Amino acid sequence: MGQRIHFVVDPQGWCCMGLIIFVWLYNTIFIPKVILFPHYEEGNISVVAVLCYYFCSLFCIASLFRASVADPGKLPENPKIPITEREYWELCNKCNMMRPKRSHHCSRCGHCVRRMDHHCPWINNCVGEDNHWLFLQLCFYTQILSSYTLILDFCHYYYFLPLKKENWDVFVFRHELALLRISAFMGLIILGGISRLFYTQLMGIFTDTTSIEKMSNCCEDVSRPRKPWQQTFSEVFGTHWKILWFIPFRQRQPLRVPYHFANHV
Repeated sequence: MGQRIHFVVDPQGWCCMGLIIFVWLYNTIFIPKVILFPHYEEGNISVVAVLCYYFCSLFCIASLFRASVADPGKLPENPKIPITEREYWELCNKCNMMRPKRSHHCSRCGHCVRRMDHHCPWINNCVGEDNHWLFLQLCFYTQILSSYTLILDFCHYYYFLPLKKENWDVFVFRHELALLRISAFMGLIILGGISRLFYTQLMGIFTDTTSIEKMSNCCEDVSRPRKPWQQTFSEVFGTHWKILWFIPFRQRQPLRVPYHFANHV
C-alpha cells in the first residue's frame, strides 16, 4: 500500500523548509564546482569522492521531501477500534475523537497523530509513527553531508595542492573565498544543531519515549528502556533488516504490534 500524501498549509513551515532547501542547493552547486571537479581534473581526488558527495546529497534531499509530505500517522475520522484494544484508546479533549494512547493532538496540523514525537517546522510536518524513520534518515544524512562539506572546505585550503588551471574569469573562482566561508559557516551551524537533535531522537528510541512524553513526563518508566533497542528501532523503521534503515527509497511496512505499545498502522 502506498504512503499517503500529507501537506500542511503553514507559511512559517514553508519559510523554514525553503531555508533548508537553499542551504542544500548552495552546497550541492558550489562545492562540486569550486572544489570537487577542479581537484578531480588535476588528479587530487578520485571519482569516488565526487560520487559519494552526490550520493549523500541525493539521500539528504530525498529524505527531506519524503518526510515533509508523508502522512505522519493522522487518525481517520471514524477509526475502527479492535475489541481487544478498546481499553487502550482514549478521547481527545481537543478534537473529540477517539485515539490510541500515546497519540497527541497537533495544534498546527489540527488533528491527532499516532505516537507523535513533535511538530517540526523544518520539514513543515509532524514527526509521528509513519514518518519518524524518514526524519531520522534526514538527520543522519544531513550530518554526513555537513561533515563532508566542512572536510572539503578545510582540505581545499590546507591539504590539497593549489589548483593550476583556475579560470579567474568565472564568478565562482573570483569569489571563491567568500563562497567557501559561507559554506563553512552554514555547515557548522547545521551540524551543531542537527547533531543535538539526532542524539535526542536516538535516546528517545532507545527508551521508547517520544519528545512530547519526555516534556510532559507522562510515562512512569520514562527513564528506563521498555524493550530491546533492536525491537524499538525495527518498529520505527518498519523492518528488521538493518541495511534498509538507511534507504529512503522504499515503503515502510509496519510491524504488527498493538496500538498502545508501539508502532502500528
